[in-house]
Amino acid sequence: MTDDEVLAEFRAAEALLEGHFILSSGLRSPRYLQCARVLMDPRRGARLAEALAARIPADLRARITAVVSPAMGGVIAGHEMARALGVEAMFVERPTGSFELRRGFRLSLGQEVLMMEDVVTTGLSSREAIRAIEEAGGKVIAMASLIDRSNGAATFDIPFYPLIRLDVPTYEADALPPALAAIPAIKPGSRAA
Repeated sequence: MTDDEVLAEFRAAEALLEGHFILSSGLRSPRYLQCARVLMDPRRGARLAEALAARIPADLRARITAVVSPAMGGVIAGHEMARALGVEAMFVERPTGSFELRRGFRLSLGQEVLMMEDVVTTGLSSREAIRAIEEAGGKVIAMASLIDRSNGAATFDIPFYPLIRLDVPTYEADALPPALAAIPAIKPGSRAA
């Protein structure tokens, strides 16, 4: 799947939004990718996950025994990726502020895991999720996301495979360009803070 085909999927789902958005990181952006909208069609989600799975080298894919994603945004993306890879899907969540594996999910010591995100902006949530997976006994051998919108800023100590990289500017709340500052800000993500 080409970058244009990926963007066409997002546009068809009305998941590529323009305006003034407050990201979960607190940064501001003139564009927002609402992955929940693109994933609400299971056929579209399957196409995107299969295209992404195909980008992971075959020898690495063969080692993955589970996909773990951060709740809330990564749950559907992680499930679709697990389906594409033919492995189990689990997720970490923040019941008390930090990620943990719950709901009876278990990883065996050293179990090789792919950590799957929907969108990566700063990489902070991804690193927190990886830490929680490792604390639960898993070994994260690679990471994937539908979208990498970090503009190259998010780096990891493991291989990272995004379906598409988009250079979308982000700004601190007190350093907005005038055109963006003139638009009311909305917070479309899943995190309150």
